[in-house]
Amino acid sequence: MSFIEFKKAGLFLGLLMLPSMAFSDELNGANTAWILTSTALVLFMTIPGLAMFYAGLVRSKNVLSVFMQCFAITCVASILWFVVGYSLAFGEGNAWIGDFSHLMFSGCLLYTSDAADE
Repeated sequence: MSFIEFKKAGLFLGLLMLPSMAFSDELNGANTAWILTSTALVLFMTIPGLAMFYAGLVRSKNVLSVFMQCFAITCVASILWFVVGYSLAFGEGNAWIGDFSHLMFSGCLLYTSDAADE
């Protein structure tokens, strides 16, 4: 594969990865279901999966401690996402990071579909 072909393939893959569909103005049930499914998969990976992996690295008397530490880390990460993570990810800000305009979901509105209003 020559350099030109490699460059074209990279450009094509880059265009495929553009988040053009991510900026939709309407709610979509499939997107919401996928986000909830992804969240559940991450939590199932973190709490029991990571806890059992680390529990295998310690003595049997310390397994409960490792389980609780993994659970506590998951709780702290969830609270941090609620307080500042959402705002840094989806705030206006600049091209790389958002601002603190949505701390603790302030200014976020509850959107409903038009079918529910009728």
